[in-house]
Amino acid sequence: MPINKSDKIWFNGEFVPWDEAQIHVMSHALHYGSSVFEGIRAYNTVSGPAVWLLDGHLKRLFDSAKIYRMEIPYSFDEIKEAILETIRVNKHEACYIRPIVFRGYGEIGVDPRGCPVDVVIATIEWGRYLGPEAIEQGVDVCTSSWRRMAPATFPALAKSGANYANSQLIKLEALENGYVEGIALDVAGYVSEGSGENLFIVRDGTLITPPETWAYPPRSRPFPANFSTSLTRSFSPAPRQRSRPSAPLTG
Repeated sequence: MPINKSDKIWFNGEFVPWDEAQIHVMSHALHYGSSVFEGIRAYNTVSGPAVWLLDGHLKRLFDSAKIYRMEIPYSFDEIKEAILETIRVNKHEACYIRPIVFRGYGEIGVDPRGCPVDVVIATIEWGRYLGPEAIEQGVDVCTSSWRRMAPATFPALAKSGANYANSQLIKLEALENGYVEGIALDVAGYVSEGSGENLFIVRDGTLITPPETWAYPPRSRPFPANFSTSLTRSFSPAPRQRSRPSAPLTG
């Protein structure tokens, strides 16, 4: 989906015009995947835009940075206020919010310690993740031949740019075979998640999701009753799935 530009981006504590938010091509994150980020939604309400589970998303952002030994040069509350101010500055009624923390320009090589930690917050208008009719009609999905990484290979608890190389392989395989999304299994053959979304099922009136060991911890996990509303992009029926041996669901 093409990006709908907003007016401003929060870049290391300052608002800059969208087209001026730039980094050097030798930045560490571009070569070694050294970034962590979040994907957050703000919804239009009668009281104005309301951000969905902002504290939970920011906790995961700070936890992800800690796992990758990146010290965010701003406090939790400073990042929280910066997100809210970015929404206000761009005059959104509803939007997608992308805070990203990454290793910038400094030194070459795998060792990232000589590179600064930069923080950017962008907000854009973005509709439903899997298409405008995904919730009402469902989407066609397949079981991917690509597996999610083992916890001792990449930290699944961290939402990092490096981890999403795996997601791209899952997504590309699904699209090239005529599906909208792919469902990944973990290294043991159990259901893990989609390329960019968590999976939930209803069994005997209870929402069940795979354990955090094999999937990014969904920020809506503590709020299952709320998660089953129309606010979610993940809770959609799948009309068609490629025939493969079924994988046991875990929870």
